[in-house]
Amino acid sequence: MPKKRCQKVDVLKNLGGTLFCTIWRVQPPQDDDTADLLAPVPAVRTGDLVGYARVSTKGQLLDRQVHALNTAGCIRIFSDKKSGRNAEREELWKALDYLREGDTLVVPSLDRLGRSIQDLIAIVSGLRKRGVGFTSLHEAIDTTTPGGRLVFHVFAALAEFIRELIVQGTNEGLDAARARGARLGRPPAMTEEQVCHARDLLARPENTVTSIAKLLGVSRNTIYNYVPELKGGRLALAEATNAPELPQPTRSEE
Repeated sequence: MPKKRCQKVDVLKNLGGTLFCTIWRVQPPQDDDTADLLAPVPAVRTGDLVGYARVSTKGQLLDRQVHALNTAGCIRIFSDKKSGRNAEREELWKALDYLREGDTLVVPSLDRLGRSIQDLIAIVSGLRKRGVGFTSLHEAIDTTTPGGRLVFHVFAALAEFIRELIVQGTNEGLDAARARGARLGRPPAMTEEQVCHARDLLARPENTVTSIAKLLGVSRNTIYNYVPELKGGRLALAEATNAPELPQPTRSEE
């Protein structure tokens, strides 16, 4: 698990009243993905500039982005006509595969590359591990320079901070739901009435488990999970004397 990059520090001051202040102290990242964000990679730009452009729909034009990338000196340009939320961006993966150590990936702006700040950090960190630089023309970010590396260092800390806030909010919501007595997780596959109906049908030899499952709209495994005595055969089911309560489903072997 990645170590925390932000440490929460609470400060209490008395200025005619009580003032609570929460400060997030940014700590240097330690995990493999972002631990080298401040390192000069590539130390010397020896390769080519490779461009990547993207528009969200096929009706939009790539001309302006392609012109900017050509002006920046890109020897080859890859382009997608897909939404940034679409993970299947074939031309982006081709561009990443085309890059070699010492090359630099150039994009017109940050939002052309990453679907989110986490996605952006993941892509750039992967490039840095391979000795590939990254440049965004609109934001004037260049990870081959100290300033550009500093910006991505801050981005990485911010991304981790946002992730921790989401986890904290989710846990607080779950705790509040448990306190209200709310049922968490998926609803049961069968109601108590369905289990009783299944038992009644199973008592008749002419009814098969498959036909009963189809009638109730569940799978065969669900029938076996909610009527565990059935695993011992129809005779064991008939001899069962326990009340037809809604049992907890047993773990499926599938």
